Amino acid sequence: MTISKSDLKNKVIQEIEKSKDKIIGFAKDIAENAETGYREVKTAEKVKKIFSDLNLNFTDGHAITGVKSSPIAGKSSGPTIAVIGELDGLIVKDHPLADKKTDAVHACGHNCQLGSMIGVGLGLINSKANELLNGNVVLFAVPAEETIENEFRINLIDEGKLGFISGKQELIRLGSFDDIDAAMLSHATSKQSDGDLAVGGTSLGHLVKYVEFFGLASHAAGAPQDGINALKAANIAMMAMDSQRESFEDKDKVRVHGILTAGGTSVNSIPSIAKLEWRIRGRTIDVVNKINTKIDRSIKAGAMAMGAKVRIRSIAGNLPMLQNKHMNNIYLNNAENIVGKNNVVLHPDDQSGGSTDMGDLSQILPIIHPRSGGAEGTGHGNNYFIKDYEKSVINPAKAMATTIIDLLWPDDMQINEVINNHKPNYSISEYISLQNKRMGNDFNDYTS
Repeated sequence: MTISKSDLKNKVIQEIEKSKDKIIGFAKDIAENAETGYREVKTAEKVKKIFSDLNLNFTDGHAITGVKSSPIAGKSSGPTIAVIGELDGLIVKDHPLADKKTDAVHACGHNCQLGSMIGVGLGLINSKANELLNGNVVLFAVPAEETIENEFRINLIDEGKLGFISGKQELIRLGSFDDIDAAMLSHATSKQSDGDLAVGGTSLGHLVKYVEFFGLASHAAGAPQDGINALKAANIAMMAMDSQRESFEDKDKVRVHGILTAGGTSVNSIPSIAKLEWRIRGRTIDVVNKINTKIDRSIKAGAMAMGAKVRIRSIAGNLPMLQNKHMNNIYLNNAENIVGKNNVVLHPDDQSGGSTDMGDLSQILPIIHPRSGGAEGTGHGNNYFIKDYEKSVINPAKAMATTIIDLLWPDDMQINEVINNHKPNYSISEYISLQNKRMGNDFNDYTS
């Protein structure tokens, strides 16, 4: 070995630092062209172009828009680590940077993930770490982490173009992670409590609900008695769901929330169709299933009260996220080296109120999901902006790249210990079976 591990880390850090303008420019370009899940066509093209600029081969079309690089480091016989970046944005209509036609915007910082992913690849390639590491690194730009536009996605499922609603779920189903042994993704955060870099924590599991109430239109003033008001059925269902809240146990970390997406087309007509998109979250999938029973009762109660019909679609959502402690500890040490110990936060293994499909991946592979500072405002809000791209993009790129060196260093190969000690909750086939069982399509007619 002609170079020490610490010297190689420093060399990688220097290469990322030298190219930081290019890396940050890429992240900003992604931010200026936001697209939502499974529609990230322009974003995927930008990823493919920069892969080509790095002389990386790639495959595309993974779960419609995903782009996966060829291995960029090490020897083909060694383990493979995926560095993940998410392609999709959100819809926030009143965000100043929202697309004028689609309202898409990167109000969750996924553009920074793609930037740090590219930073890792660039640092490893330009430092020639790929000639020294005993394993492989794959850059994987993945679609549709945000579970939004569910009617569109359900139509894709019904058309046979998708099996699952979230990107990593679908990639697992399609086998795109079959050759991956471990994975990492860094997420930008605006929380001051996360410091410059944060490690640890987990997330909630969830279930997606898509509900259609079918009534009967009639003249709202001339003959309301002849109609069946689908909007009223939805209102009663929402009231019934809200009334369940006092039955939720605090320890289960339950969140039930949603939106009314349709409630009539003319004020002069009794609404014949109303639609809800709802979400059930909880500490475990068993908790989610328990709450789902109450939510289904509440939805049916609304239809029953008004004598309407109702279709309840249950779509398998994300599983809780479990981060690998060994990988987290390695990342923590590297993060402290990059930004200083006082600027790194170690979170306990406790759930946040959110969910992510990194949770699904964590149930079958060892993963980490660190966070990086540099954002301000409220995530998913109209005041969310990246104010310091060096913190949001460059710091995590350096931390992930140096963590990979620790994991794949030939004299140590900590990745082997990670893999050997990891006990997945599901095999890939078991995961797919579980998620298929969570899918539901229940129709009830209360018109007679």
